[in-house]
Amino acid sequence: MKNIDNKVSNLLEIMNELREKCPWDRKQTFDSLKRLTIEETYELIDAIEKKDFDNIKEELGDLLIHIVFYSKISSENKYFDFYDVVDFLIKKLIDRHPHVYGDIEEITEDQVKMNWEKIKSKNNKKGLFSGVPKSMPPISKAYRVQDKASSVGFDWEKVDEVFEKIKEEIHELNTALYNKNKKQIEEEFGDIMFSLINYSRHLKIDPEFCLNNSTNKFINRFNFLEEMIKNENKNISDLSLNEMNMYWDRVKKLNFRN
Repeated sequence: MKNIDNKVSNLLEIMNELREKCPWDRKQTFDSLKRLTIEETYELIDAIEKKDFDNIKEELGDLLIHIVFYSKISSENKYFDFYDVVDFLIKKLIDRHPHVYGDIEEITEDQVKMNWEKIKSKNNKKGLFSGVPKSMPPISKAYRVQDKASSVGFDWEKVDEVFEKIKEEIHELNTALYNKNKKQIEEEFGDIMFSLINYSRHLKIDPEFCLNNSTNKFINRFNFLEEMIKNENKNISDLSLNEMNMYWDRVKKLNFRN
């Protein structure tokens, strides 16, 4: 434990020196760092998806230095410091795990999630969705909003009901298309996407992971299609749609996914 404390102290001291002596670090603010923090988060996600544990270790370090950086900037303005962040986190974890640190008996994973949201709502006067970031990517945001609504009991009881909702939304989109009402088309299309994300949640699968896999599958198949056309001494821009579809069918028959 003492060794860990020393490492944390060393890290904080390095941050102090960088803030004092490095012109780039000295210039940074909350606003200038936030885009870089998002990039580092995506780099961590990429490393996790690749199961590259050396890279995961590196990217976790990159995220940690951002936490230290924000804390340092804040301490300079006498708002809070790194230890305040840690203290607040410890208190929150203990408060929101009464089944571990309190007198509540053992509960299921779903009950833990519901209990977490109930405790949050007691301490939050702004509403159930107030903690959902406005700048959160749309798919993640929709999933999170649905998950939070479910935590207080507002949810479909059966998966089949969600699927029926998707069919209902598709019918409403078709009506909007028939009426050629662009605003209504956009609204109904959004409702379909929202319902599909809800369906993925009930199926217990990650919609972003699924969409990313399908996008990468399309990219890889199309790359293979281009290579196939090139090997036959043809130019893809000279082919008709029907001809490209014939190549696409050949690629699909090869079951080319990766």
